[in-house]
Amino acid sequence: MSPLSDLEFFAVLAKHASLREAAQQLGITPPAVSKRLHAVERRLGVRLLNRTTRRASLTPEGETYLLEGARVLEELEALERKVAGARAIPRGILRVVATLGFGRRFISPALSEFARRFPDVEVQLTLTDRPVNLIEQGFDLQIRIGELPDSTLTARLLAHNRRVLGASKAYLSTHGHPATPRELARHACLFIQENDETFGTWHLQSGGASETVKVRGPLASNDGECVVNWALDGHGILMRSLWEIKPLLQSGRLERVLPKWDLPPADIYAVFPTRNYLSAKTRALVDFLLDTFAPQRRDRDGQW
Repeated sequence: MSPLSDLEFFAVLAKHASLREAAQQLGITPPAVSKRLHAVERRLGVRLLNRTTRRASLTPEGETYLLEGARVLEELEALERKVAGARAIPRGILRVVATLGFGRRFISPALSEFARRFPDVEVQLTLTDRPVNLIEQGFDLQIRIGELPDSTLTARLLAHNRRVLGASKAYLSTHGHPATPRELARHACLFIQENDETFGTWHLQSGGASETVKVRGPLASNDGECVVNWALDGHGILMRSLWEIKPLLQSGRLERVLPKWDLPPADIYAVFPTRNYLSAKTRALVDFLLDTFAPQRRDRDGQW
């Protein structure tokens, strides 16, 4: 095997918690994976992975081999794209990660159509609400809600999206409508523990006025669908993206709370590592998603 193919092989190993999982990804047996890893380590004269029957972890030498190897593979891919130019055809494995709710409702159907248009691209979609490191975890593209924290990544706006406050008629008839953001502190509030926000803190703005309120309530979760169901059951006031609860507001199952106050935007982005040359498969998906979400991008109010 060539050193380059060894780098590609090791990059796959590093993305999985065990050799067995890596073997499933590679389509070979675990003993074959172990044998090849041993051959690579013997050629290099160092141990790259600490492994047990259940888990595998990188050694310091393995971390260096992975990170520097990724740079080498990226430069080779960029060179080949530069030589091939516009004739490059989208093909190969494309790893995409998105949040659970939005990914399930919008990204999964979009990828279904994308797969029909680009049959040479094998898309692998991961849905998670945990923090993601695109480069370390080997993803080509992330669908992210909210501002981009890492300047080493490139973000393309897919859609405008607003957050709103809402509650059931049953809750509001019993406890009343808050007239100001400060009154939220006296209400039962249902909120989500998100990665990029202080837990239980809501920020609201109206014209030149702004308010930050620490809210409390009987129920909290890291899953939006749970919070929506609790609100429908009358447990309190929730804050959710408009794409998720607009049908409930239109049907009257939920009512807007403090409609004259705005919450921080939750715009949706396609995020990928900043590179001189973007792979044909990633570029094809980004362009496809930009076209798919063009109506939501034209409407700055985020009317889904």
